[in-house]
Amino acid sequence: MFAEAVELLLRGEDGIDMVGGVGSGEEALEQFRHDPPDVALVDFDLPGIDGIETTRLIKEMSPATQVVIITAFQEPEIVAGAVEAGASGFIPKTQAAEDLVDIVMRAGAGEMVLPEGDIASVLLKLHEAQAARSEAHKLISRLTMREIEILRAIGDGASTQEVATALHISPLTVQTHVKNILAKLEVHSKLEAVTLALREGLFRLNSNSSGSGTRAS
Repeated sequence: MFAEAVELLLRGEDGIDMVGGVGSGEEALEQFRHDPPDVALVDFDLPGIDGIETTRLIKEMSPATQVVIITAFQEPEIVAGAVEAGASGFIPKTQAAEDLVDIVMRAGAGEMVLPEGDIASVLLKLHEAQAARSEAHKLISRLTMREIEILRAIGDGASTQEVATALHISPLTVQTHVKNILAKLEVHSKLEAVTLALREGLFRLNSNSSGSGTRAS
């Protein structure tokens, strides 16, 4: 309903050619395979993959597309996350409807669109995120190639026995490697280790992995 309302608002405006409206991140990515627009308005709270991950994937498929996130949440962390994903702007759902056309045109012209008064706090959150990434990169760099191989297998949902069989080593050796991985990454579980590795782009989940049905490899 929200997508249809936005589409109705923009359709017919001079200088705007509506490609269409979709109801999920997956549908948006399918649309981009056929007809990537100049500007995409993406709701943060999408079913399936959220708006920030959808933005990240859109920018990978179509770097020239300007993505504007629409959300009811205005926390600097969310705005910073959208910017890091490649968004060109951010619209709170409290924004007046008549402002939407101007925002789309500004985004299409390459301008950054942020709520007034949010720039300083967003820049602070971006700085904090960059510092955290730098620290995470240092942790990741401690891993050996064998440990990365095992971490990737764990991320694909392989059990200790399956990893051992695939790598022609004993389950005990796998367990030793896992302990070393957790220590080097300064985390307490395999899930935390995989999450850190995914966030840092060390690998991506395969489409047939457990819990990864909404990600694209």
